[in-house]
Amino acid sequence: MTSRLIWIAVALAVWAVLPFVVPRNIADLLVFTGIYSIAGLGIGLLLGHCGIVNLAQATFYGLGAYASAYCTVMMGLPSAVGFVAGAAISMALAYVIGRPILRLTGYFLALGTLALSAIASALFFEWDWLTGGTLGIGGIPKLDLFGFVLDRPSRYYFFVWIVAFACMAAARNLVDSRTGLMLRAMRDSSTAAASLSIDLQGLRTRVFVVCALFGSLAGSLFAHHASFVSTQSFTVDRSISFLLIPVIGGATSIPGIVAGAVFVTFLPEFLSKLGDIHQILFGLALVAVVVMLPDGLMGAVGRLRAWHAARRGSDAG
Repeated sequence: MTSRLIWIAVALAVWAVLPFVVPRNIADLLVFTGIYSIAGLGIGLLLGHCGIVNLAQATFYGLGAYASAYCTVMMGLPSAVGFVAGAAISMALAYVIGRPILRLTGYFLALGTLALSAIASALFFEWDWLTGGTLGIGGIPKLDLFGFVLDRPSRYYFFVWIVAFACMAAARNLVDSRTGLMLRAMRDSSTAAASLSIDLQGLRTRVFVVCALFGSLAGSLFAHHASFVSTQSFTVDRSISFLLIPVIGGATSIPGIVAGAVFVTFLPEFLSKLGDIHQILFGLALVAVVVMLPDGLMGAVGRLRAWHAARRGSDAG
């Protein structure tokens, strides 16, 4: 227990000093890692605990970003209004769309969420009177917390990660609750879960709404950090990137979500220094992780710990 507390203290110390000792571009990547962790967390809840592949997260990410942009730039409202508006719209849409679309299963459900993402991407482009189209919306103000303006990555880093940690705590509480038990029962055997009078449709819809909330929150954070939003940020490719986060890190592990977000954020940036071949190398890295580590990075860590514990036990015997 004491060693665990020491490791936690060391991790917190590293987290606190990190944005001050790394270059500005790395601090900026750390901010995006936090934002992507929030978006990927919702995907992880659906994939790891419901067995649902969601390819529509960029839709809610875009709704949150555009709500914050429109409310602050076009209407001159406080940034908090944009956060609330984006969350409310995303959750309402997830509930309305989720009721019929979540009746599907397997590949059909994945295709249904993919279609939702494609439709939303097209609407973001066509509704230029609202979204600015390809020109986007610029001049989004930096967040101001009681006179303290988060106008640098080193400042925004702490705010984003505090929000991310709060979302992770909420997700952990959900997973460890009775609802989480029902989710795992539904994932492992929907027939058995239904025989226990579990409302499968309602349960899936509620988790889908939570996923939309996390996506919208991440989008609003992105908008205030980038100060500019356009349709290029909310395409189907973005939804696929969000799906990769739990797949790479481990869908059932909250630390795995962070590991997946680090992978998706940092690896393309480092490989881009190699020139045009960087996309091929990134694709090969994805294939290698998926093939060699089917349970994700944290699954591999868990197996390594189990092997080490078994070896220590055999040595002690």
